[in-house]
Amino acid sequence: MADVNLSKVEKAYGTLKILHGIDLDIKSGEFIVFVGPSGCGKSTLLRSIAGLEEISGGTLKIDGEVVNDVPPSKRGIAMVFQSYALYPHMTVYDNMAFGMKIARESKQEIDRRVKNAAEILQLTKYLARLPKALSGGQRQRVAIGRAIVRNPKVFLFDEPLSNLDAALRVATRIEIAKLKESMPDTTMIYVTHDQVEAMTLADRIVVLKDGRVEQVGSPMDLYKRPGNLFVAQFIGSPAMNILPAKIERAGTLTLVSHAGGRSVELPIATSSGAAGKTISFGVRPEDLFVTSDDNFLFEGTVDYIEQLGEVQMVYIDVGQGGEPLTAKLPGGADVKRGDKLRLDAKPQDLHIFDSDGRSFAVEHAVAQAA
Repeated sequence: MADVNLSKVEKAYGTLKILHGIDLDIKSGEFIVFVGPSGCGKSTLLRSIAGLEEISGGTLKIDGEVVNDVPPSKRGIAMVFQSYALYPHMTVYDNMAFGMKIARESKQEIDRRVKNAAEILQLTKYLARLPKALSGGQRQRVAIGRAIVRNPKVFLFDEPLSNLDAALRVATRIEIAKLKESMPDTTMIYVTHDQVEAMTLADRIVVLKDGRVEQVGSPMDLYKRPGNLFVAQFIGSPAMNILPAKIERAGTLTLVSHAGGRSVELPIATSSGAAGKTISFGVRPEDLFVTSDDNFLFEGTVDYIEQLGEVQMVYIDVGQGGEPLTAKLPGGADVKRGDKLRLDAKPQDLHIFDSDGRSFAVEHAVAQAA
């Protein structure tokens, strides 16, 4: 059990700054996932917590102790990497036991911990095998088991599933979720670029961009209440549709479909000087639905369809002059290329962002005018 606290943590290589004053409190027993685009600093942040990167500024605490200058082996952490890094000439048992043998643990304690970890990870029947006799998912579980036997205060995972194929990723992700359930008091920090991993594993997600924290929250908080445009488009697949809108008068935003839809008046908190400003309107593809009603958000022509079985991704030209609108419709919907569609969404599923990309608090009592 251990809290991890970061206060104004920075990392720079010469004049190149990678992390810009990261403030983050991770509670004991939490499963935290770092996500963000390539180069955002998520792996650097994880390696800084591990001690594999020396921070350039700020304070890093693990279990209440400042560890800025503490070597990795003394921080009470265990790290699982993308590559399995198993010794090919050692059995599964010996790979998992190796670190404890170096630490001169007793044979009885080594045997107890290895067999306990193997049972948790369903590796008991593979303990006598060499790594070459295992699948990729099994090898990654051995690497995780090697971390478990050390009884660390904090587990760190650096994209551990990225080298697995799709089926193995799903199976191993489930194993990691079960592992967390079996070790509820253990703090786990996980880096991934995969949104499914982040949404299904995390207690809280930390969204990073350009070495800064954009937003921290539960998966559904980030999905339903993104704090800014970047988070809105990064969380969720496919990405949220973003279109321009205007504040017609103080306190009211009016979205006008350029392709003949209706105006939608959203009560928002704005200053009197905001009238006439162009801001952004967002709606997720899965929140759009086809309607035959005279009240609708958008009308457009189906440009392309991706049929995925249960659902289909429908790309619609709504006359905005930019990217087509994306709608995630049921797989059985009778939609063809060239069809004219009217699309609508529930008021509570609409998102508004100011000219700086920050989210507005939109009241759910939405006045709609044809």
